[in-house]
Amino acid sequence: MSADISPVIASTAQWLLRSYPTTGGALDVALAEAQAHQATTAAAWLRYPTAADAAAVAFVGPGGSGRLDWITGVDASGPEAFEEPWRTWVDEVVASWAACLLTTPELADEAVAALTCGEHAAGVSLDFRRLTRPDDRDRRAATLLRHPDLLGPVADLHRPALVRHLQGDELDAERV
Repeated sequence: MSADISPVIASTAQWLLRSYPTTGGALDVALAEAQAHQATTAAAWLRYPTAADAAAVAFVGPGGSGRLDWITGVDASGPEAFEEPWRTWVDEVVASWAACLLTTPELADEAVAALTCGEHAAGVSLDFRRLTRPDDRDRRAATLLRHPDLLGPVADLHRPALVRHLQGDELDAERV
């Protein structure tokens, strides 16, 4: 793939982790990071399924974390906000879709299944088990990150679009 959307994935995962932090030690932090990264990767690959889509977002930028910060009550307007340029690479739709995937196991399963046919997955061994099959340790590490009530306002922003997108993929697969 010619266009790299890793800045969108990394920044959006970072936003999720800072907004819904883990309270445990280093292992919990690593497990929560893995879950956030898998959720944002799946969401970004669904949102930008082709090289052209990825190139477009890399060219124009995803929009930033402003609205998400406002919804979650994060004050990113202080002097330290200027020291966090990664916030400009946060994608609101990717964050919302990732929140849906983290809080709704059925959607996570459908999303990962839909990825297998996409351009991003070509030649790549997909392993999203921390997202789709979290064990007890994963769940404890990401208690806030997977809490449906806490992530609800973010997940609800673009949940209907994710559901339509996944249903469209299913309909396209049935036609073949």
